[in-house]
Amino acid sequence: MIKVFTDAATNAQEKKSGGGILIVDDTQQTQLAIPLEEEDNHTAELAALLYAIRYLLDQHLTDQNVLLYSDSKTAIKILDQGRTKNNRFLPYLMEFNELAPQFTLLVLQWIPESKNKGADHLARQGLQKSLKL
Repeated sequence: MIKVFTDAATNAQEKKSGGGILIVDDTQQTQLAIPLEEEDNHTAELAALLYAIRYLLDQHLTDQNVLLYSDSKTAIKILDQGRTKNNRFLPYLMEFNELAPQFTLLVLQWIPESKNKGADHLARQGLQKSLKL
């Protein structure tokens, strides 16, 4: 089983974001701090989740059971329910719907911020990278 923690950080003034992804399995831990193009936090949270999913696909980990955690209630709700009224979230939902079926088991779970410190720290690093671009 693989546990994936994701988070995003956004600087609203600069309209820049960063994503943090912490991947934990039995043998190793992977930390990713990535600059994101998204200008608001909700879309950045969705982008970080999708980046994590694409990363797992690239690593050929689709046969693993994946628990994907985020402290964004909005992002989890959109992807879990498979619908959104906000058109700016639609591309993220469509991509998720294409990628998710490739996994044997992919479970989305909201967690409180206090349980997501590792991904939060990485998201802040990703934001710093984005601000330097």
